[in-house]
Amino acid sequence: MTSQTRVYFATNRRKTGTGYGAKIVQNDPNQIAFAVATVAGIDLTKENSGAIASIDSLSFGNFTPAVTDQIINGGKNLLIFVHGFANAFQDAIKRAAFNREWFAASGEAHADTTVVSFTWPSKGEVFAAPPHIPTADYQADQTRAGQSGFHLGHFLKVVDGLAKKFRQAKPAGRVFLLSHSMGNYALQAGVQGLFGMGGVAAPIFDEAILAAADERWDSLLQPNGGRLSNLPKLAKRITAYYSERDVAMILAMALNFLLRIGFDGPKEKTDTALYPKAKFRFVEVTDVEDYDLFNPPDATHQYYRRSALVRADIVSLLAGNPAIPGGIVKLSSQIV
Repeated sequence: MTSQTRVYFATNRRKTGTGYGAKIVQNDPNQIAFAVATVAGIDLTKENSGAIASIDSLSFGNFTPAVTDQIINGGKNLLIFVHGFANAFQDAIKRAAFNREWFAASGEAHADTTVVSFTWPSKGEVFAAPPHIPTADYQADQTRAGQSGFHLGHFLKVVDGLAKKFRQAKPAGRVFLLSHSMGNYALQAGVQGLFGMGGVAAPIFDEAILAAADERWDSLLQPNGGRLSNLPKLAKRITAYYSERDVAMILAMALNFLLRIGFDGPKEKTDTALYPKAKFRFVEVTDVEDYDLFNPPDATHQYYRRSALVRADIVSLLAGNPAIPGGIVKLSSQIV
C-alpha cells in the first residue's frame, strides 16, 4: 500500500464546491488551474481505493515557482498523463496516482516517476454495462474533450518549459506522455492548439504512449497540421497500443462511423515510409489474456494497466530499452 501520492495537475474544469466539475472554463490561460493533489490510501490490489486528501499550491496559468522547483528537482523522470472518458475529477486524479504507483512498483528506476496530469471536464458517467448504450453521455464528453484544445495546448507549452528545465537539471532524465482513450481526442485538439501558439523548437517527450486511443485512425496522416499529425514533432517516438477486443472502441466506432487508432491501429500502419520504425511503434494486444476480460464491463479498454504484460511493455519503454523493436509488434498472451 502507498500512504500518499502527489499528483501535479492542471485542469480546465470549472470549480465546483471543493473540487472541479464537468463544465469548461473560457479560453483564457488565467482560468486554467494548476495545483498539487495529495492522494491517500492507494492500494494497488484494490481498484477503488484511495481518495484526494488535499489540494494545495493553487495558481492559474502555470505552476507556482515552488511547485515548478519540486517537479524539476524531484530526481525522478516525468510522466505526463491525460485521462480518458468516464472520469470525474476525483477519478482522474486517482487514476494518475494509480498509474504512477503501478509503474513504480515494477522496480525499474526509470518508471518511478513524478506524475503531471491534465484533467479535462469529463462528466464521469460515460461507460455503462450493456445493453445500455450511453450515446448522449459519450458525445457530451467527446465535445468537451474537443473544446479543450486551447487549454491542453497551453498545458503542453507549460510542460515544454518544464521539460527544458528538467533536462538542464538532469541531463539523462526522460519525459513521457501517456494518453488513454478519449484523452487522445483531447490530445489532438491540444496539439493543434499548441502549434497554433507557435509549436515547439524540439521534441518534448522521449516517448508518447497512446493507449486505447479513441481518436480517428487517420489522425496522424491529416494534412496541414491537423489532428495528431504534428505529434511526431513533440515526441522522439510514438507507441500506440490497440485491440480489436476493446469494447469501448467498438462503441466509439459505432457512434463515430469511423475506425479508431485504439481498435486497429493507425491507417496505413504497415507503411514504413509513413511510419519509420525508429519513430513509430504500433502494438496489437488483441490476444493478451492475462487479466479478467469481462469484469468490470470495460476491462478490455483498460488493458494498459490491467494486463501485467502490457504494463511490463510500457515499463520497458519508460526505461528506454534498446531491445524494444520498432514497427508493428504483436504481444504474446504469455508472459515470458
